[in-house]
Formats: sequence, structure tokens, C-alpha cells
Amino acid sequence: MPDKSGNQLFTPVTLGRLQLPNRVLMASMTRRRARENGCATSLMAHHYAERASAGLIIAEASWISPEGVGDTATPGIFRACHVEAWRAVTAAVHAAGGRIALQLSHVGRISHPLVQPGGGHPVAPSSIAAAGQIRTPAGLRAYPVPRALLAEELPRIVTDFADAAERAIAAGFDAFEIHAASGYLLDQFLRSSTNRRQDAHGGTPENRARLVVQVATAVAARIGADRVGLRISPQSPHNDIHDASPRETFTVLAQLLRPLRLAWLHLVEPVPELRDGRAQPLAATLRAAFDGPVILAGGHDQASADAALAAGEGDAIAFGRPFIANPDLPERLLAGAPLAQPDPATIQAGGAEGYVGHPRWQANIAA
Repeated sequence: MPDKSGNQLFTPVTLGRLQLPNRVLMASMTRRRARENGCATSLMAHHYAERASAGLIIAEASWISPEGVGDTATPGIFRACHVEAWRAVTAAVHAAGGRIALQLSHVGRISHPLVQPGGGHPVAPSSIAAAGQIRTPAGLRAYPVPRALLAEELPRIVTDFADAAERAIAAGFDAFEIHAASGYLLDQFLRSSTNRRQDAHGGTPENRARLVVQVATAVAARIGADRVGLRISPQSPHNDIHDASPRETFTVLAQLLRPLRLAWLHLVEPVPELRDGRAQPLAATLRAAFDGPVILAGGHDQASADAALAAGEGDAIAFGRPFIANPDLPERLLAGAPLAQPDPATIQAGGAEGYVGHPRWQANIAA
């Protein structure tokens, strides 16, 4: 139902084949609670089931292959044990009345030989190292210079995404989101700072978008476009990445994706930067080019979410950090209740503390 102000956050919305009861979505967030072998845990099932009132839960980035792994204690979807472990998570969410999508990811250069199979170098579109350090089993290490993927290897990357999506179907997920954001592999192909290739996958925006479109096409063909979304972050510098002309690059991408009729395009635009002019809004341009449902993310509060939906910039809002300490976030927003604040020390610390069991607002009222 609409909330007392009459806005759209609590009206139903259709994303592909999914009929969602509200537009308050849970964004993908890495929380490092998986086993070292990449299997989801009963703690993760508890965590996601607690948040089943979200219109849609987009579960954390999950690696499509051993080569795609970038961190420890994070989940995968490339082994049979991963499928079984995730099945317990999806069953818990469904039993609680929710819907859940899996985000399919390959980190590309944001990795290290210490977490790569056989100690090999991470792969990327070009041999350009990211600035900064990565967490490894041996502690923090500088990002290494990645190995540039050969043209003949790219069909394997495409197949890895499609195979992972098919495994995720077996694990019981309702939908899937291709991760082409945050400076990971597909984003590395899109952006001019990380893609210096001279072949059919480099140079022009059309060429740099080619691998992303090939992946989306393959995944849609394998499991149905009406349950496949794609996430982008055109202006985010996360993981040392940028583009010389994000409006041009990502408008071209959206236009190339348009014929596929994907379930959604998930656009991350930093709300604080938009407010103070450090970033230029792209939502209207990309929404028109994509011509399909758009999920907006980037640090929204209820006021900015209401305004974005009212302006027709998107169809749903994905909230990240507010869901950490507020498993009942939709109910709190609907009632105008105060939001609990997460403890930064527990966000990726492992264990139950700060992950499950947060007090629910209704329980507080009853007390």
C-alpha cells in the first residue's frame, strides 16, 4: 500500500517476471560471512530471511569461477556445494515470504595470486594494476599487475557467467543480477582508464561495451531475459577506476542492452555527490536509452528515494547500509520510524554480531 504521504515506495512494481509488493529493495553488500570454500552458511540464511519484507533482496556478489574470486569468506556459485548451500538460503527467504536475486560477479584485476587458482595472476582487459591494497590470507598486499585476457579467452568468460546463472536457478534464486559495476571485470572493460585494448573489445564505447552485452545476451538466452538485471556505476571511482566520458559510454551500453529487454538496469549514482554538484545525474538519460525498469542506488534516504520515484527517474530504490541494522527497513520507512545505525566494526567482521538479531521496530514499540 502507499505510505501516509502517498508516495510510490510502497506500491507494487513489476521487474521482468517478478511482481514485487514494494519498491524498497535490498542492495547487494559483501559481508564476509561465507565459508572459506565459498559456501553460504546457516547464518547467511538467517540474515537474508530477516530481511524478507524487502520488495527484492539482491544477495551479495558471488563469484562465477575460481578465477573470479577476489576475497576470502565470500560466496561463490561455481561448485555443486555452492548450489546446495545457497539452496538453504533461498528456501529460508521464500519461507519468510520474500524474493531473492543473486549477483553474478568476476572481480578481474581486484584480486591477488594468493586467492587465485594455482597462484596465477588476476585477469583484466589490460595489464594495468589498481592502486591500493587487497586483503589476502597473508594480510594486506598491493594489487599486482594483472594479465590481459586474450581475445580467444573472452568466450570462456561469457560462458562462465551463463553457467553460473544456470547453477543459481538450481539453487532456487528468483532472479539474477550481472555485476558490471564497482571496478570489477565487466566494469574494467567498460571504462577507458582500465581498457586500453586495440581489438574488438577496446577503443570505442561500443567496443568496450561488447563483453558486457555478450554476457547479458548469453545469460538471458540461458535462463530468460525477464529474470536478468544488470548493475552499473558509471561515476564511481571505487577500485581505482574512471571513464573519460561516462555519459557517452554508458548511454551506448544502455542502447545496446535495450533490445534484450532485461528485467532491470541497476544504476548506482552517488546521492551526496549529485546534491553538491560533484557528479552529473545520468538517470534520466540512461533510463530513456535503456527503455526498461531502472533501480536506483547510491546512498538514498527516504526523502531522496521519494523524490527520485516521483520524478520518474527510476522504478525502485535499492538501499544498502540502512538494511544492515534495520532488517525491517520497509516497515520502518512506512511508519516514519527512526532507523538504527550499524556498528562499522562488525560490518565485515564475521560471526553473528552485527549480522543477525537486530531489534525490530515493532518489537521496540511493544516493549
